[in-house]
Amino acid sequence: MNLAALDLNLLVALDALLRESNVGRAAMRIGLSQPATSHALRRLRDILGDPLLVRVGARMELTPRAQAMRGPLAQTLEQVRGLFIPDVFDASLSDRHFRLMMPDLAVELLMPPLMKKLDNIAPGVRINVVPWRGPAIMTAEFARSLDMVISIGNAFNGFHRQLLYVDSDALAVRKGHPAAARLKTTEGFLKARHIAVVLRGQSKDLIDDWLRSKKLERQIALVVPSYIEALHVAARTDLVAFVPRRLIAALAQPLSLTTIAPPFDPGIDEQFMFTPTRAQFDSGSIWLRKIMLETGRELDPPKRRTA
Repeated sequence: MNLAALDLNLLVALDALLRESNVGRAAMRIGLSQPATSHALRRLRDILGDPLLVRVGARMELTPRAQAMRGPLAQTLEQVRGLFIPDVFDASLSDRHFRLMMPDLAVELLMPPLMKKLDNIAPGVRINVVPWRGPAIMTAEFARSLDMVISIGNAFNGFHRQLLYVDSDALAVRKGHPAAARLKTTEGFLKARHIAVVLRGQSKDLIDDWLRSKKLERQIALVVPSYIEALHVAARTDLVAFVPRRLIAALAQPLSLTTIAPPFDPGIDEQFMFTPTRAQFDSGSIWLRKIMLETGRELDPPKRRTA
């Protein structure tokens, strides 16, 4: 059979004929005239090589082949109709898994309030967080597996960017740190021993690039791959962590940390939400973007608590 020559409307007519076993009622079902439906039946008989409907006494009955086609044809037409009807994402009933990539500080700040929301409105939805990697080491195959990326203003090919929240950097030290007051001065800052955070895919702590642009260089005693590790070490030593202020505020109480304003202002940090361009019209992705944006914008302003 030459499928290119098959009119989709013939399948609609066939479905009506198989459901009704009557030309007149089939015509009414699909809004055609009876002659037009009879013409469609003749064409179908020629194409399929089967009478489809045969007269038995005063009524018409389906042939065995027509009977066998009823279920598969109805299912096929439903699938075709689904191609032209946008999917509706019902978060309350969904068991969809979303795969997100983000650094540890974003997990710490965003996941607790986000999961609290999902507990109430989407209990079956699952969030899979994978370790952050920069654009330089992200493969195309890995990128295709992601539903969202949370990152600073790096460009990710094939992703659409939206501002999620802003932050600023501050110094974190343990409570009772002997040099806490002196860290507010440039001299005290430069004499302190610091923890640098070098994320996967980076070669240096971004704050050091900024410091060098001001002809300043701090003493780095330890390099760790995450902000949370830096804070845990700072909480149990006299080392100093220069990290996002919101993260210090989130962990200040459990880790007994103090926030200290640095002797200079490196400006704000912008955290962005990246979503695949291919998923811009996917109803599930639209829902996830909306709830993530709400979560980011509901973050309390970072507390500027100083020693």
